Amino acid sequence: MNIKTIAVIGAGQMGSGIAQVGMTTGFTVKLMDIKEEFLDRGRDSIVKSLRKFQEKGKLTEDQVHSAMNHLACYTKISDLRDCDIYIEAATENEQLKLNIFKELDEVAPPHAILATNTSSIPITRIGSATKRPEKVIGMHFMNPVPIMQLVELIRGLATDDETYNTTKALAEKMGKTCITSLDSPGFIVNRILMPMINEAVYALYEGLGTPEDIDNGMKLGTNHPMGPLALADLIGLDTCLAIMEVLHRGLGDSKYRPCPLLRKYVDAGWLGRKTKRGFYKY
Repeated sequence: MNIKTIAVIGAGQMGSGIAQVGMTTGFTVKLMDIKEEFLDRGRDSIVKSLRKFQEKGKLTEDQVHSAMNHLACYTKISDLRDCDIYIEAATENEQLKLNIFKELDEVAPPHAILATNTSSIPITRIGSATKRPEKVIGMHFMNPVPIMQLVELIRGLATDDETYNTTKALAEKMGKTCITSLDSPGFIVNRILMPMINEAVYALYEGLGTPEDIDNGMKLGTNHPMGPLALADLIGLDTCLAIMEVLHRGLGDSKYRPCPLLRKYVDAGWLGRKTKRGFYKY
């Protein structure tokens, strides 16, 4: 199947990043969110990111204008008809995603692929909300999307070869490298990453060191480009908590129990960079 038009559901950090990558690689992108203010924020984020690439000499003025001409914004899923692939990038909430996929199933043409950017929720479960589970796939981009090279592909129990091959080809046209994971909670990346972040929060919770000491220990001692607490702030502490809860519930092992301090920060609304406060102040 030849992908020409991409719908992205959710104009937040991940959705706007996915839209930007689609726009700059020549695809028509329809970006959808439930409020105009969310779309405005997403559009502004895209423009700001494109200008940074232009300042670094990676894009020309004409390329920036061309990319923006590939973008259209909408506030209703019902406006997203006639797309070839739908990439859901909403909040990491299972019921929300199931509701979105039920609605997408009614709107999308029969040939369309329904992809989710979920970082932890089983694809088989999401596919079961539709009448086309064979066309449902996980397409997990990394944050920040325009910079990070990886896309994690996850096949549900019913995902067919055409859906997988088409989605892989699309990711590669976007300039990404793909890995493939079994459909298990957290997949590959977050199955490994999130327990590490959670353990770093435990280290802070138990007073082993300051956030700076913990992060510098991992940066300078193990050559990580970013410390785990700073990375958690970038991802969003609410997202980290949601993923740890999926791992804990889905795998049933106490080693995935979310740290109480992580839960407390989320309860306080200290979600990281997006709220200007997490383990650090911004």
